[in-house]
Amino acid sequence: MAASVEKSALHVPSLEEFCQVLRDGLKSNFAEVQVSVVDCPDLTQAPYTFAAAGLCGNPRIADVGGAHHLTPLPQTDKIYNLINIAEEVELPNAFILGAGAASFKAVGVNAELMPNVFTKGDGKPEVNHSYSAKIDPVTGGCVLEKYGEKHKTCDFALLANLYISEGRPGKVVEVRSCRRTGPSNFVTCMREALGKHFGAKPVGVGGTFLIQKGKAKIHIMPDFSSCPLNSDEDVNNWLKFFDMNSPLICQSVFVSRDLGFDLRVEHTHCFSHHGEGGHYHYDTTPDTVEYLGYFLPAEYLYRIDRPKKT
Repeated sequence: MAASVEKSALHVPSLEEFCQVLRDGLKSNFAEVQVSVVDCPDLTQAPYTFAAAGLCGNPRIADVGGAHHLTPLPQTDKIYNLINIAEEVELPNAFILGAGAASFKAVGVNAELMPNVFTKGDGKPEVNHSYSAKIDPVTGGCVLEKYGEKHKTCDFALLANLYISEGRPGKVVEVRSCRRTGPSNFVTCMREALGKHFGAKPVGVGGTFLIQKGKAKIHIMPDFSSCPLNSDEDVNNWLKFFDMNSPLICQSVFVSRDLGFDLRVEHTHCFSHHGEGGHYHYDTTPDTVEYLGYFLPAEYLYRIDRPKKT
């Protein structure tokens, strides 16, 4: 579908400065923190099993659609395609990861999406290692599926926050944090540290992290509500929440501040190899939790099909 595209340059700090800001911020929220510049591990290998090896090469982020396409009633015409998104962010040969909503036309119901696709470009077949999570209508439990393998589509619906690069190896920032001592979740702590340090200079970040030990509060959207969702309370009553076990492989996109584009400032989804996944909120075992992440600051932000209602 044709969609409006708004583009803005982001502030790109040096990796050394980026490290220092994250380190200082995380130390206020975790007992043990290590942040350093490293070579990106091969993300095609376990436990990640991603569609591309790295996070490097012309990094950018995209905020597509938004929650106002879901509430108060879903706009079921809002179907997007990751290959088209790669074209719209001017990187047709792209590795895309992040958090979004699965195509209900593919899955049959509304579901969470963990997009993970290498689009290749030039008409070559894409590599699609995306996962989805839906609610089992009988048990009410989580059904985690290999979305790309099962449904063979790069479509998604309603909304997504995406980190997009050439998927190359290279230098990234490794973040290790253990034993949460403060109130903020892992992503919020990093996002707020960047906002405090860089102020009016917007910094956008994408990457992946593992919850290696502990548990996390995760939600999964059930099928669309027949009743309008008119408030945050309505939405929270509709969502299904779980306490999920590690290890969880998370895909995250966040920005230090909104640029006036009605952005979702942080969005993280996760999957696992034990049948659990969905939308990450925070860890529920602060005394034992261990995070290991790899991140890069993005060069550009693309706001695609911004909802008219704000």
